[in-house]
Amino acid sequence: MASMEKDSVSGQMTTGHEWDGIKELNTPLPKWWVYVFWACVLWAIGYWIAMPAWPTPTGYTQGMLNYSSRANVAEDLKAQQASRAQWMAKLQNASPEDIVKDKALLNFAQSAGKGLFGENCSACHGAGGVGVPGAYPRLADDEWIWGGSLADIEQTIKFGVRNAHPDSRQSEMLPFGTGDAMSADQVSQLADYVVSLSAKTPAAGSPGEALFAERCSACHQEGGVGMKDLGAPALNNNIWLYKGGKEGVIAQITKPKHGSMPAWTERLDAGTIKVLAVYVHSLGGGK
Repeated sequence: MASMEKDSVSGQMTTGHEWDGIKELNTPLPKWWVYVFWACVLWAIGYWIAMPAWPTPTGYTQGMLNYSSRANVAEDLKAQQASRAQWMAKLQNASPEDIVKDKALLNFAQSAGKGLFGENCSACHGAGGVGVPGAYPRLADDEWIWGGSLADIEQTIKFGVRNAHPDSRQSEMLPFGTGDAMSADQVSQLADYVVSLSAKTPAAGSPGEALFAERCSACHQEGGVGMKDLGAPALNNNIWLYKGGKEGVIAQITKPKHGSMPAWTERLDAGTIKVLAVYVHSLGGGK
């Protein structure tokens, strides 16, 4: 170790440390930086004493001020609930049609509906109502199994589909080709016709057309336009809840699947259901 000396180039004193002929200059930090550093240390110590700071086996240190942001959050939530209560009171006495006509109510319903949909509906119908192929219908289009008017949507949300509620929407498609008089060839012909309907090229005069008229048109209507009163989906639009194509159509003809939806009137109040009906109606343009 060399002794401390004055560097001939910079004019500063060295620390006495030297490595391979390189001497370390003694360049202390600026006074202002040192003062700021110690001020921060003192501030940190004071903060640890005054505010909640350190975790403990059973919780955390409360601090001399006993501050908690939870109290602030609780106050904010109360204020938000009070503000929302005024709007919800108006919604209780308004029909979905009235809400759509009132610009202020509509704006509130759209804003609140997005959050309510995310909390209650998106788990099945996906964010923004995009649906889940093979399981849950898409709501972000203008095709509705049980009707797309505000009243239809409100009814569906209230009482659901195929559940134990006495006002639930109920329907069931019977299996064909598995125990009845329809043969496998006839099922194939019927599937071909249904596929032709979805492709907008109905196979007029085909054996499948006659089978469709005999077995399917009572529910799905002539031309496969569907019937919302029975929850019979349209077959002429190439939109499939379950798998499309001939293979998928045969599977649904022979072993039909039936989805279910809970009755939300058992969980949500009337105003909330109206808000959801307005929001869902807007996702696909409604009817």
